[in-house]
Amino acid sequence: MIDDRKRGQPTVIVIDDDESVRNALKGLFQSVGLIAETHGSVSEFLAADDPDRAGCIVLDIRLPGQSGLEFQEALAKSRHPRSVVLISAHVDVAMAVRAMKAGAIDVLTKPVREQDLLEAVNRALVDDQARRDKANEAAALRLRYSKLTHREREIMTLVVAGKLNKQIAAEIQLAEATVKLHRGHMMRKMLAASVADLVRIAAVLDN
Repeated sequence: MIDDRKRGQPTVIVIDDDESVRNALKGLFQSVGLIAETHGSVSEFLAADDPDRAGCIVLDIRLPGQSGLEFQEALAKSRHPRSVVLISAHVDVAMAVRAMKAGAIDVLTKPVREQDLLEAVNRALVDDQARRDKANEAAALRLRYSKLTHREREIMTLVVAGKLNKQIAAEIQLAEATVKLHRGHMMRKMLAASVADLVRIAAVLDN
């Protein structure tokens, strides 16, 4: 059970089949004020996971069952990607390249230097927060967009395409003054300060 007082704080999740490694890493993270939890396998982690919880994963590459590398690749393609730092006693170049291509923050060799691991975890936490901020912004924009009328959406598309009011009026057969009115409503609803801002918003909505 997650302490409600800690629910909003990021958690460093350690997945390693070696209990001594799990305990040592948990102690390290807690010593610098981070919340940490440990799991001995991917399946154990998945049974307890809350994908909406902020944080990152420190993941052993060589795990029984689904390997850490396979799991990291699956996470990267899922609806809930996570920031992952991979660790292993044996890391070859091909493995490291594969992990980085799948979005790993870093790949470290055991025994891991504490400072290297803490720095990688801090980068992972920053990466996780940035991704969550981006997702929250996209959700807010989708909500605003859902409140536009059909005509406002139509005009937004044309404005983003670079059309002037006069051109939009001719294309959708409305008076230019009416186009200006709808455009003003649309810009206010989307909280767009300029056409450039609206183009950025549209790009976020398209992703």
